[in-house]
Amino acid sequence: MKKILSLLGILFAFSQAACATDKTDGADNSKDAKEIHWISFEEAEAKMKQHPKKVLIDVYTGWCGWCKVMDKKTYSNDSLIRYVNEHYYAVKFDAEQRNAVTFQGKKWEYSAQKRVNELAVQLLQGRLSYPTTVFMDENFENAQPMPGYLEIFQMESILKYLGGNNHKSTPWQDWQHSFKPAWPTVNVNK
Repeated sequence: MKKILSLLGILFAFSQAACATDKTDGADNSKDAKEIHWISFEEAEAKMKQHPKKVLIDVYTGWCGWCKVMDKKTYSNDSLIRYVNEHYYAVKFDAEQRNAVTFQGKKWEYSAQKRVNELAVQLLQGRLSYPTTVFMDENFENAQPMPGYLEIFQMESILKYLGGNNHKSTPWQDWQHSFKPAWPTVNVNK
């Protein structure tokens, strides 16, 4: 799976160049949600014990302009919101946060020398680029960072490929070739 996801990342980078916290009580109200249910790593771990899902992690910084554009244009899409809330646990993570984060039994501290939380270094595999969307499986394994701004059609393809477990039966190239985006690229209600 890691090789497939690595290839997915490379292919996605090429296609991108060519194409130019809501705290919930566990209730599933994703059908009516107006925003992604962003939770902490600790909440995701607790929820995972009850109901495993894939994980989407938005790694951002406060100064990152493209992070703000992605929040405004991609993460505000109604179709994307519904899909993410139904199929993923979504974690919004400020890479430069100074508070320690406990994840998978380890306390991740802020590094003043690197000016980043060590968990961000781990999730991004040492390649600090913002925004980066990290996808993980239901066991918090096979972290796959996807650096850069992702438009709605790009996110739809990746989310459905992984969220629908299509990666288990269909090579990325075949999926990408046959995939037809269905989500509108603008929200008429916003």
